[in-house]
Amino acid sequence: MSRWFPYALVAFLASVPIWMTDFYILHVLITAGIFTIAAMSLNLLLGYTGQLSLGHVAFFGVGAYVSALVSLGFDAQILPGFRLTLSPKPVWFAMMCGAAAAGLCGYAIGKLAFRVRGAYFVIVSISFAEVVRLVALNWVELTQGPMALNNIPALRLDLGLVELSFLRKPQFYWLVLAVAVVCWIIVRRIVASSIGRAMLALRENEPLAMSVGIDVTRFLVLATVIAAAMAGTAGTLYSHYIRIVDPDVFLFVYTVTMVIMVVAGGKGTLAGPVVGGAIFGLMPEILRAMAIKPEIQWIIYGTLMVLVVYFLPQGIVPAVTRWWRNRTAGTATTPPLAGAEPKP
Repeated sequence: MSRWFPYALVAFLASVPIWMTDFYILHVLITAGIFTIAAMSLNLLLGYTGQLSLGHVAFFGVGAYVSALVSLGFDAQILPGFRLTLSPKPVWFAMMCGAAAAGLCGYAIGKLAFRVRGAYFVIVSISFAEVVRLVALNWVELTQGPMALNNIPALRLDLGLVELSFLRKPQFYWLVLAVAVVCWIIVRRIVASSIGRAMLALRENEPLAMSVGIDVTRFLVLATVIAAAMAGTAGTLYSHYIRIVDPDVFLFVYTVTMVIMVVAGGKGTLAGPVVGGAIFGLMPEILRAMAIKPEIQWIIYGTLMVLVVYFLPQGIVPAVTRWWRNRTAGTATTPPLAGAEPKP
């Protein structure tokens, strides 16, 4: 049953736009899916290497801005006496550029921060997020500043005989689901490989991992690059879905949302960010429908989050997994009733 459950879950999720007629619910599912992809990328750092990135939203925002700028085209002065002009490019190419740019930023931050350890990576990541936010806010010629980049084109794929358009919500929902499944498979393959085992060794005992010849900086930088590229991919989906990007995309609250999804779902597990993304991505909308006032909605949301962290400190997925194993183990070892005759 557990073997076929992921396939059944993906099939069920893929069927949602067929029978779901409420486009607002589809919108909520799309945004929750985008941030679930970002949470999966953060889990690769926080859950499998033990490195907390509180500026992870910077990679998300870089992917969103680069993809939007490449698809719209721009003409801006980069250096004194030097202007860079780019004509509008296809959206699929722009999205690849956004993911690549976020990965390059991850490489630069990783090479800079992982020469030291501890809180330095947190400080560098937060600083980088604030720097790119200020650049997006003040470089008006390139980013339009607080006026935002708007009229961002939607994704269209020309397959010769057929042209796929992702302008409508059902089609974009399937796109987000496909990207989420691919990212999950990538993380799963990494974790099951020698790279993943090296990351886990660094998380559990870095000095011991170094003593057996694991290159700490190399694997931490690799994890940062992959996580940044995945977060950038989520950012590209966000920009071409919302079709408007402003400096608020770098707000710290988005990083907090990703951290909540990872920690509450269960960091260091494959299903943790997915479960956390589903619960904490949909819960605000569920509470909005139930609560009388917005203040009550966020009070309930905060209370539920505190209760989850307090009673399930390792996350929802590890707690449910442990409960299921104890239940099945108890069923398998249940002693016979008193007075029962043993079977021949």
